[in-house]
Amino acid sequence: MMAVIVTYLTFSGNCRQAMTFYQQCLGGQLKFQTVAESPLSEEMSEPMKACIVHATLSNGVMKLMGSDIVPESGLVKGNSVSLSLTCTSTGELKRLYRKLSSGGTASHPPQETHWGALFGELTDKFGNHWLLSCAHRAGSAAVNHHYG
Repeated sequence: MMAVIVTYLTFSGNCRQAMTFYQQCLGGQLKFQTVAESPLSEEMSEPMKACIVHATLSNGVMKLMGSDIVPESGLVKGNSVSLSLTCTSTGELKRLYRKLSSGGTASHPPQETHWGALFGELTDKFGNHWLLSCAHRAGSAAVNHHYG
């Protein structure tokens, strides 16, 4: 069996809100475990007990995980990690782009690329960067990266 990479996002108290937003955009089944429901409960303050220890959004082909548990070094958001969505149709790409960019920044609206795909990128309202692509031709060598 091959190893699988799954995207895991860390939030600062708004994991439930963000993961619920992603479920509304992408569909799938969403599960949460709060601090109060975990062995960490006894070590944490009362306000921390409502925080999310672990969230999973999955729909069979996609899995997105998240947590409100921030390391002692703090939460540092940057542009070094992106969530890449390979869409099955241009209609799906445009629909997901519209939903995910709602309240965020539509930095690169979907457009045709030199590598034979429709491509767009955005930063959602939670500060996470998304790359969306859809190959147009059967057997196209389109890649999920805007540098082709």
